[in-house]
Amino acid sequence: LQEFSAEERDPVKITEGWGVMFACSPPPHYPGLSYRWLLNEFPNFIPADGRRFVSQTTGNLYIAKTEASDLGNYSCFATSHIDFITKSVFSKFSRLSLAAEDARQYAPSIKARFPADTYALAGQMVTLECFAFGNPVPQIKWRKLDGSQSSKWIGSEPLLQIQDVGFEDEGTYECEAENIKGRDTYQGRIIIQAQPEWLEVITDTEADIGSDLRWSCAAAGKPRPTVRWLRDGQPLTSQNRIEVSGGELRFSKLVLEDSGMYQCVAENKHGTVYASAELTVQALAPDFRLNPVKRLIPAARSGKVIIPCQPRAAPKATVLWTKGTELLINSSRVTITADGTLILQNISKSDEGKYTCFAENFMGKANSTGILSVRDATKITLAPSSADINVGENLTLQCHASHDPTMDLTFTWSLDDFPIDFDKSEGHYRRASVKEAIGDLSIFNTQLKHSGRYTCTAQTVVDSASESAMLTVRGPPGSPGGVVVRDISDTTVQLSWSRGFDNHSPIARYIVEARTLLSSKWKQMRTNPVNIEGNAETAQVVNLIPWMDYEFRVLASNILGVGEPSLPSSKIRTKEAAPTVAPSGLSGGGGAPNELIINWTPTLRDYQNGDGFGYILSFRKKGTQGWLTARVPHAESLHYVYRNESIGPYTPFEVKIRAYNRKGEGPESLTAIVYSAEEEPKVAPFRVMAKAVLSSEMDVSWEPVEQGDMTGVLLGYEIRYWKDGDKEEAADRVRTAGLVTSAHVTGLNPNTKYHVSVRAYNRAGTGPPSPSTNVTTTKPPPKRPPGNISWTFSGSTVSIKWDPVVAKADESTVTGYKMLYRQDSHSAPTLYLASKSRIDIPVPEDFTHAFVQIRVTGPGGDGIPAEVHILRNSGTSMMVEDSVTRPAPHVAIITTNSLVMVALISYLEL
Repeated sequence: LQEFSAEERDPVKITEGWGVMFACSPPPHYPGLSYRWLLNEFPNFIPADGRRFVSQTTGNLYIAKTEASDLGNYSCFATSHIDFITKSVFSKFSRLSLAAEDARQYAPSIKARFPADTYALAGQMVTLECFAFGNPVPQIKWRKLDGSQSSKWIGSEPLLQIQDVGFEDEGTYECEAENIKGRDTYQGRIIIQAQPEWLEVITDTEADIGSDLRWSCAAAGKPRPTVRWLRDGQPLTSQNRIEVSGGELRFSKLVLEDSGMYQCVAENKHGTVYASAELTVQALAPDFRLNPVKRLIPAARSGKVIIPCQPRAAPKATVLWTKGTELLINSSRVTITADGTLILQNISKSDEGKYTCFAENFMGKANSTGILSVRDATKITLAPSSADINVGENLTLQCHASHDPTMDLTFTWSLDDFPIDFDKSEGHYRRASVKEAIGDLSIFNTQLKHSGRYTCTAQTVVDSASESAMLTVRGPPGSPGGVVVRDISDTTVQLSWSRGFDNHSPIARYIVEARTLLSSKWKQMRTNPVNIEGNAETAQVVNLIPWMDYEFRVLASNILGVGEPSLPSSKIRTKEAAPTVAPSGLSGGGGAPNELIINWTPTLRDYQNGDGFGYILSFRKKGTQGWLTARVPHAESLHYVYRNESIGPYTPFEVKIRAYNRKGEGPESLTAIVYSAEEEPKVAPFRVMAKAVLSSEMDVSWEPVEQGDMTGVLLGYEIRYWKDGDKEEAADRVRTAGLVTSAHVTGLNPNTKYHVSVRAYNRAGTGPPSPSTNVTTTKPPPKRPPGNISWTFSGSTVSIKWDPVVAKADESTVTGYKMLYRQDSHSAPTLYLASKSRIDIPVPEDFTHAFVQIRVTGPGGDGIPAEVHILRNSGTSMMVEDSVTRPAPHVAIITTNSLVMVALISYLEL
């Protein structure tokens, strides 16, 4: 790859919106290059984005429609790849200037074109380029004029690439550039050629002297290859005994000098291929060393024996046979074939003896001798019997034989003349006995494929005997064939089919199944007649869904079961009909003022019955006479909004719905009551009362609004509460559901005054507030836990004392104490209440220790607990852990006598 020219490149000026081409003009190079373009500087390469295209044939840059962003300097960047070496060079920059103007649209004009004739070798990849100027940027499409698009096409837009191109890809291709202003096309041919490829070749050959030989070779290619011949590397032409004719080479009366290395050469302009073979011409006296007559030749009485005579000889030897000193000639029992093989038939004991083969040619002579020994013949003594069984049953075919005891006997079985391979029978075939004279065959779990003629062959090295029996396996019928659908109506079709195999048991009846585009599951269909007899080959399918795509299949059955289904029929669509089912799920309500919203469940495809599906709504204000109607197109529609200034809030309407399609209207649904849009409640609750419960909680109650005053369905009440000094807009809110008239509010601040109001609400919003009331939460409980805890034991009682807790000014008063008592970590805790700072607790005699929590209680709630571990041999406080972080347990109270015991509800970890 040499360098680009050092000459400066001319600037390009064009009106914005028009197309432009920059020529690359690459320097001298070999082999091909890959091209990219730089904009302003390296490595700012221009992407191929549909508007811009770099030809890999010429290197030229094409811009279909220039834009303001294209302004700048352009350089062609060429890269050469040779083995592992890469070299790149780039050209001088050429500046693009744009004249601003309102860009007008114009039709495409193809600028980058592939050649009119593109030649390619089979197996290579072919790339065609096509790019057009235009505004808007044209879309590029490809088509093959004399064929369809191939799966081997890859890429799109400016490039068409065909991988592994073959002769089927040859033809005329068209590139089409199109935008809203017009189109432009260009056509060119792809012509496929191929290097020579052998169809037939010569192979190494040994031939006898004086014989004739014909060699041939053939090659495919495009253009058609020429064929020539070489012998020992030199051109070979017709002469004397040798005839050369294209791909054929003929020798007459071979001589030793014809031996050598021969080559067949096929060539065209794309390449050359060679086929080589060695010819060896032989001249040999007869020689039995490689193939002597077999020394011992066993034969069966009354049977036949074949004794080959195959000495190595060139030319072919003349053969004679003798028995002892007797020359053998062809007779009714003796045959000597043209290749010298001796065949003896109907053998008897008198045929035993020495047999000698004599071979002779002009190079010399030789002989070889074998001894014939006659043995007892093999006979089948118990032949297999024909049988008739059902699929899945087991069977044993018997086969016993007698044979010459001096030889081994083997049994083989075949089915319809194909040998049975026991190792590949998947467990269906097994030998029933290991005794030499018994060859019984057991067949397990028989299948239809096991029907046929079974042949048992008992064989020794000298003869064999065979007997056959027929096995018939009965089973469910085979699949019917050729299901055809005709006479298609809206709910019926006529099916016909051809009869399948009955598998040796008469077909009793047929079953028709179908599936639709909505489900891949096959379902049995109703037919006319209801029961299709086994001799029928047609039936009507009824109760189909109108305007539905169906596939059908047929199954045959007999007393042994249902057979395999037929292949599915071609897909059909039943004819259209008016809807037969009314839409369901009619309801409504909600929306904006003066609106009536009607909802329903969209009708499934199964019930649409035809194209152009929609809904017809009928509605009227309850108590009036005339009906209003509205048509709502599209099957997927699910609501309708009717607006009218005269519609009052929460007004009841009677509503009906029916479906329609282009074949007519369906039945109407039952009438439903739907209310128009609600309005916010107009009245407020009254007699609102609030009571502080703990320092952070309060109870609120009120008198409900009257249902007769509502303009909608009452959903519940909203409690708003805000601190004294805050604005109501900053109030916190709690909502109740239903008709309850009280609420418990938590999360309040202690010792704080709150304002409380209540509103009713429905789907339209909240109503006016009630007059507000005030409540002040109690002070919080003392933060200090009881201290100086001690205890004393007296028999079965433990007395626990502690220092009283005195509330501060900002804390609620102390009204008593709560003590949580637990014997150990596994026992259930017990809660005691005490009004003073001591308490007596009964304990068992074997008491050793317990865990105790003590805290104050009062109007502000429970205080922080002090936790101690009581030991019998100690009477002072032992703090178990920092109890400040302990949460107060939630408890249920049980009162007994002077003590109050409480069962713990929430688990408290000690």
